[in-house]
Amino acid sequence: MTNEKNILQDSHGRDHGYLRISLIERCNLRCTYCMPEEGVKLSPKSHLMTYEEIYEIAKTFVNHGVTKIRLTGGEPLIRKDIPVILEKLATLPVELSITSNAVIIDKFIDILKANGVKKINVSLDSLDAAKFKHITRRHEFEKVYNNILLLVKEGFIVKVNAVLMKGFNDNEIIDFIHFTKDLPISVRFIEFMPFDGNKWDMSKMVTYAEVMNYVNTSFSKDQIVRLQDAPNDTSKNYKIEGYKGCFAIISSVTNPFCDSCNRLRLTANGQLKNCLFSSTESDLLTTLRAGNTIEPVIQKAVQAKFKIRGGMDTLDKLQQPKLHNNNRSMITIGG
Repeated sequence: MTNEKNILQDSHGRDHGYLRISLIERCNLRCTYCMPEEGVKLSPKSHLMTYEEIYEIAKTFVNHGVTKIRLTGGEPLIRKDIPVILEKLATLPVELSITSNAVIIDKFIDILKANGVKKINVSLDSLDAAKFKHITRRHEFEKVYNNILLLVKEGFIVKVNAVLMKGFNDNEIIDFIHFTKDLPISVRFIEFMPFDGNKWDMSKMVTYAEVMNYVNTSFSKDQIVRLQDAPNDTSKNYKIEGYKGCFAIISSVTNPFCDSCNRLRLTANGQLKNCLFSSTESDLLTTLRAGNTIEPVIQKAVQAKFKIRGGMDTLDKLQQPKLHNNNRSMITIGG
């Protein structure tokens, strides 16, 4: 029997009120840490959720306590029916937000506003056009940069996500912080995480401690302000005194936030992942298409969630490729 009241509470007492829905596995960029160099095998179109199925699954989660939905991809805005998806989800009593690479987001300003989307996360790993091209394998830096400025001007709450990689963009940490001087944005530094095909190893990672070392050597102690983190926040938040914006560090590897995790992920082909690091998935779409209730599948998946990092509860385990190479590449999970 399904316990109707608590199907989104796991065996460690964590309630899950935040659902991230990937709309598409394709992207108009080819970021190296997200997509393997050889590309990925895409799900056939018939295996992807339709907008009606996205709505039905989302509605079920909302009925059981989800209050926040974030749309991700790939690049969610390249999905042709994105206006319909936004309109359908906007009828649910949730905070609706989106993660985008911002290459084409200028075309969607009015649609986003019309459907109550106020918070937008933009992926940007370098403020240097040449580095941007190297990591994305595309020459779109100017578009992305200008669209970030446009989003701020249009009144959106903008977070800029930068995945840090040692020897590549760690020398831009202070440049990114200076980016917050005159813009009311939050720059979030994300530790490089292991996914299929992204050639991860610990030596490429820039840790929370290393980021703060850059900060502490570039600013005086009284300039660095520690901000109050929101409940269930994945990041440790700071700002520089007098700057309009702020910065944060998401240290999923070295300082995981698993104790307060309230997130679940739905892939574009309708698989529920209870943890970003987990290689196990639960098939909601096949169950839905068979005309069966998805609640028992959801509850079983939530109950199976490990206490920390998909069961990789030590850095030693995290460094064992066999434990994370069975996971998807990031582009097919959803950012």
